[in-house]
Amino acid sequence: MTVSPRVAMVAGETSGDLLAGLLIDGMQAHWPGLTPCGIGGPQMARRGFDAWWPSEKLAVHGYSMEVLRRLRELLGIRKQLRERLLKDRPDVFIGVDAPDFNLGLEADLRAAGIKTVHFVCPSIWAWRADRIEKIRRSVDHVLCIFPFEPDLLAQHGIAATYVGHPLAGVIPMVPDRAAARAQLGLQESDEVLAILPGSRSSEVEYIAQPFFRAAALIRQARPAIKLVVPAVPALRDRIAQIANACGLGEAVQIVEGQSHAVLAACDATLIASGTATLEAALFKRPMVIGYHMHPLSWWLMRRKQLQPWVGLPNILCRDFVVPELIQDAATPQALCDAALAWLDARHNNPQKIAALEQRFAALHESLRRNTPQLAADAIQKILSPAA
Repeated sequence: MTVSPRVAMVAGETSGDLLAGLLIDGMQAHWPGLTPCGIGGPQMARRGFDAWWPSEKLAVHGYSMEVLRRLRELLGIRKQLRERLLKDRPDVFIGVDAPDFNLGLEADLRAAGIKTVHFVCPSIWAWRADRIEKIRRSVDHVLCIFPFEPDLLAQHGIAATYVGHPLAGVIPMVPDRAAARAQLGLQESDEVLAILPGSRSSEVEYIAQPFFRAAALIRQARPAIKLVVPAVPALRDRIAQIANACGLGEAVQIVEGQSHAVLAACDATLIASGTATLEAALFKRPMVIGYHMHPLSWWLMRRKQLQPWVGLPNILCRDFVVPELIQDAATPQALCDAALAWLDARHNNPQKIAALEQRFAALHESLRRNTPQLAADAIQKILSPAA
């Protein structure tokens, strides 16, 4: 195919927007005139993406009340998008993550003869193995970010390509801590705790308070510690309100975006389970993974969990290399104690920090590939099988 294909995409939330932006880079290297359309965020918009709806519309948390409150809106958006794409057909539709939204849409488009690609294999190896049939019915090809996934999908007759994890190519093997600290106005001698309570409003409502209460306890032990929070711009005010309610006030430095700078600069992080934990691992930072959700959501998730780990670094290392404090275990005192253990280790047990950094460096190497190019090559083969 010598002319640019018509590409439609849907990316949900901040992490999906980042992944989709890198994928667009690869496709535009193949097809310089390519201007995809659909649902996306600011990273995609910078590449010329035509967003019919913003990606934040798809940001939901859990499986119960949070979703039910917005179900009608989400189904309405998907119906409008499906009708528009069936009327003005793209050459390929690429669903980036957001499987609850994308797989159903992909199934309808594929049944109508439109090529479908799903970027990021749903975590059938961690939980919800029942999704495999829906994936087989919905997609022509899966672009996988973890090396073991294509073989797993092949066992079920699903075509897939390992393209590496795009973040592993973006984040340097040796982060520049000094430059990151200078960017954030921090001193080299400062002890810095990064607090990442999630990028969705519903996550912040459940997770920010125990994180900030833990931070208040940490400050009692370490009054000089710097607390830095990267925030999605739309959530900055709410995060500041919660921090104030927990007695932190001006003690917290809230910055818009800049999560990579914050992770590069920190000594340790309190971090919500999700893609950000993998980013922290790629920055080789000690972390305490915390998460809290609606009790019914938690009950449903636990019933479908296939592995003992929840955080991506632990899943990929197949070991509890960093602590996980989930749901009732995510108390302020427990979060505080786990974070202080990492901070203490920097002075009292540097071998522990070095061992963690080595584990994360090996993980980083295993995920490094030219993801934009490999993904674009796979899409080109789907569009032109004989090429």
